[in-house]
Amino acid sequence: MIVGSGHNALVAGAMLARAGWGVLVLEEQDRPGGLVRTEELTLPGFRHDTYSTAHPLFTGGPAFAELGPELAELGLVYRQPRYWSGVSIPGEGTAVLSQSLEETIAEADRLAPGDGAALATLLADFEPYVGPVFGLMGADLATRSREIHDLFHGQDGRFSEFAHLFTRTARDLLTDTFTSPVFRGALAPWALHLGRGPDEVNSALWVLLVQVALGGAGMPTPAGGSARLAETLVQLIENHGGSVRCGQRVERILVENGQASAVRVAGGDTYRARRAVIASVNPDQLYLELLEEVPDTIRRQAGKYRYGRGCFQIHLALSEPPRFADDRLAQAGQPHLTGGLDALSRSVNEAARGLLPAEPTISFDSPSTVDPGRCPPGAAVARLQLLDVPTDPVGDAAGVIEVRGWSEDVKKAYADRVIAIAGQSVLNLPDAILDMHVISPADIARANRNTGPGDPYGGSHDLAQSYVFRPLPAQPSHQTPVPGLWMLGAATWPGHGVNGASGHIVAKALLD
Repeated sequence: MIVGSGHNALVAGAMLARAGWGVLVLEEQDRPGGLVRTEELTLPGFRHDTYSTAHPLFTGGPAFAELGPELAELGLVYRQPRYWSGVSIPGEGTAVLSQSLEETIAEADRLAPGDGAALATLLADFEPYVGPVFGLMGADLATRSREIHDLFHGQDGRFSEFAHLFTRTARDLLTDTFTSPVFRGALAPWALHLGRGPDEVNSALWVLLVQVALGGAGMPTPAGGSARLAETLVQLIENHGGSVRCGQRVERILVENGQASAVRVAGGDTYRARRAVIASVNPDQLYLELLEEVPDTIRRQAGKYRYGRGCFQIHLALSEPPRFADDRLAQAGQPHLTGGLDALSRSVNEAARGLLPAEPTISFDSPSTVDPGRCPPGAAVARLQLLDVPTDPVGDAAGVIEVRGWSEDVKKAYADRVIAIAGQSVLNLPDAILDMHVISPADIARANRNTGPGDPYGGSHDLAQSYVFRPLPAQPSHQTPVPGLWMLGAATWPGHGVNGASGHIVAKALLD
């Protein structure tokens, strides 16, 4: 029995169904997939990935390694851009990041002689830790105390270089390693995609992990849209005898004789579980709403579960593909349009204080570049994503917009600012815009309860709420205190993004 149908829930359901388990997935929305969705948001014939788009963490992870061949048979095809990312900093310059390390090293040297060698040295020094770190990404950390200890200590018993890296900020790492502000600006924004700001403790590790992971996996985008992942996972479950039912909001998880045994949905119907109940929900929902009897410590910690920054997205229907002064950026999967490292620090700080950033960093992608079937011939779709915005704005850092939460007027005014900033790098904006659709954190919150007030990563990923403190300090595991009840999704390790890891972790634990 699986509550919720985000991609992690579907991964777990697919693995269990393939192993012969009876699987029933109950979803309250009108379609499965959670934040993996593709829709015609602007004009007919223009298909946009409503929330998530590329899936590099999934294709590079253990769930895809196991399910990938069967998903491919069901029609899941990934397409790669020429470069996985890049950056445009008006007045400073541009850069691209390639799956070829040699090309990226050459690009760093083009920007500042010596930065290429610095990148090569940084990655070489990190190489001994790559295997152990990525191994832990696919494991329940509560069961890996020996591996964690060994990662943080050398053979002499002293703390390792990894332990020091673990405490550093992205700003510290980037300014200490590279002299080019453009190359720093190319790497720094990736901390946001993993729920961290560039000045937060532990953010250095994630910037480095992105370079390693995406430098290998690229920026794979599903042909036909992000929703193809959810659709093929559902088909896989059904092909193996399972079922996915939408419009079924679970109101209570029932516990009998100390064991999770059934769920009750709105309307009163009860579905019994023979082996386990898996909840793709956050701890505040699970322990404050879905369960009746909860240990006091768990209930108290669930009540203090925190959410992070919000997400603001502008989906564009374009009359032609986006054009950049640096043509290479048109072939990059997700380049950033930013003022650089300092601008990123300012915008994150402004968002933390509830202000609309005056100069946000924009993650720009146009999936029709590699998947032209997303739109009519000659046209394009594009998405401008901001991950440095407040979930509940109380003011405008620029002092221009009169803020009243995420009202329609505020959304429009802020979208105008974002388009104007993007137009400094994308030469045919705004002229090529045929139509747009704007999504605010408030819209995301209404669409998916796991985002809380509009946090797309399902809860803050700062150090105090990550690793063995996720989902809760008293429950550092996917296994809950209730026998037979498991958790997965972004609120559990490894958290953020379309990766399928927590679904894989839970399924493997149940099958072992």
